Amino acid sequence: MEQLGVGGRKPWAVLDEYRGTVFNGQWPTLPEMFTIICRRHGERPCLTIYEPDRISLTYNESLAKVQAVARWLHGWGIRKGDRVAVTGKNSPEWAVAYLGILFAGATVVPLDYQLKNEETDLLIRTAKIKLLFVDEEKYERYAGGGAGLKPGGVISLKKGKGTFVYDLDGPGAAIEAAESQDLAAILFTSGTMGKPKGVMLTHENLVADCYLAQGNLVVLPTDVFYALLPIHHAYTMLAVFIESISVGCEVVFGKRMITKAILKDLKEAKITMLLAVPLLFNKVLASILRGIKEKGLVVYGLISFLMAVSGFIKKVFKVNPGKKMFGFILKKASLTTLRNGICGGGPLAPGVFRKYNQLGIDFVQGYGLTETSPIIALNPVDHYKETSVGKVLPWMEMKILDPDERGVGEVAVKGPMVMKGYFEMPEETAEVFTADGYLKTGDLGYLDDEKYLYLTGRAKNMIVTEGGKNVYPEEIENEFQLFEEIDQILIRGYTEGKKGMAEHIEALIYPSPDFSWTADKSAPDRGTVKVRMDAIISTVNQRLLPYQRIERTVILDEPMEMTTTKKIKRDTV
Repeated sequence: MEQLGVGGRKPWAVLDEYRGTVFNGQWPTLPEMFTIICRRHGERPCLTIYEPDRISLTYNESLAKVQAVARWLHGWGIRKGDRVAVTGKNSPEWAVAYLGILFAGATVVPLDYQLKNEETDLLIRTAKIKLLFVDEEKYERYAGGGAGLKPGGVISLKKGKGTFVYDLDGPGAAIEAAESQDLAAILFTSGTMGKPKGVMLTHENLVADCYLAQGNLVVLPTDVFYALLPIHHAYTMLAVFIESISVGCEVVFGKRMITKAILKDLKEAKITMLLAVPLLFNKVLASILRGIKEKGLVVYGLISFLMAVSGFIKKVFKVNPGKKMFGFILKKASLTTLRNGICGGGPLAPGVFRKYNQLGIDFVQGYGLTETSPIIALNPVDHYKETSVGKVLPWMEMKILDPDERGVGEVAVKGPMVMKGYFEMPEETAEVFTADGYLKTGDLGYLDDEKYLYLTGRAKNMIVTEGGKNVYPEEIENEFQLFEEIDQILIRGYTEGKKGMAEHIEALIYPSPDFSWTADKSAPDRGTVKVRMDAIISTVNQRLLPYQRIERTVILDEPMEMTTTKKIKRDTV
């Protein structure tokens, strides 16, 4: 019996009408999926940007440009299975290049445009890239033969710089299309130190994950998604871009992670689906709460009480009164049109999750990793659990390896969204799979009776105390998410003395640069900062179990290095 989504949802049933005509088998390829949606919603807006005025392509207009790029690529010599890279800021041009590569039967390699030139060079050589689509900042370097690319093998994503992606076209020669099991994309997971690790994802991986995620989340053709986080990353690529074009939604591309620009886009574009990382949601919520506090303790107390009432009604009676009760607050934050807020890319404090729902926003969080395309768990709006990262997706098997007394162990998964392997790394691929074919995620967690997943941290980050207790740093870090005085915090273990085996717990803190708690708002000195940080640590320690408590605090003068999805690079600290 086919497994259904929450509430009996089966969004992939829409494909049945086209099976045997547009595609064969269980899942279409990404080009076949896009073709289906263009037939269904061809005149709807597809790819949009505000710079500053709205520029938008409909689905039919997007398809025409994508097919023209595919024809040019084929004429240039790109064939099925060849690897073509795209690197640049979020834009409709990026999306057209991405789809054009797939329509040509080739494999797309999205690269982080924030990488240093030598890092990008290494990835281009590692993936054996034949052609590159690139933003204006790096166009000259690669058009001039950087990383060994051939003359004419560099296309600009910005008009006015060399050959522009929208100006491409070619003869209508027959193109050998990719099949569902063929490689669609290679995604390099993080840093490029040492040997880069490229995750190989097939068309089936990406398309199956896209539709199965909708088993836990309702997506409508009228929705407007905001592509704010870097689109080369699996999270934005699948959960925003591919998710949108699987249904017929509009994708609005955000280029700047600046609060003013984000609020402007949210308001003007009437965004309904905002997918972001904990850092962004924390900052937005902190700004909202700060605005309420400025109205005085009485008003803050009253609104806090009403928020609790709203949350209770929403949770128990499945009715959402918050949108009307707090419409004036949401309007000021440019969140009036928001239908869903979805957090991924890292753990979110349950308190943050709770407050968004209390304000009337259907707020959920999900979990996944690049190796799983990436979504494998998503909290359904109609039955969410604030402390869980989500309910396991339909058609996915999940088990916990070697669980301890709490039921905590390594999360392992099997399903159609699990990667093919690491590019040209058979030994590393074999290491991450169990004998019975489950992918070991490296994350620790446990499942409840309803197949909701609860994460405790990364296996490699776990701290073992003197009493033999396992401590998960991420659980402790979550306790600090609503303290505005702290910009970054990292919890880790340390040992005392040369013979020390048991670990103690320390906090590395980078205070918020613009935070001041002195009466006259003058910049606090280092001693004042230390006193305030110690007070926060003391407050949090009181909420923790004795063996989880922080014993040492280190105040940093410089921020810790972060990934493009705003997670601290723990290995570099």
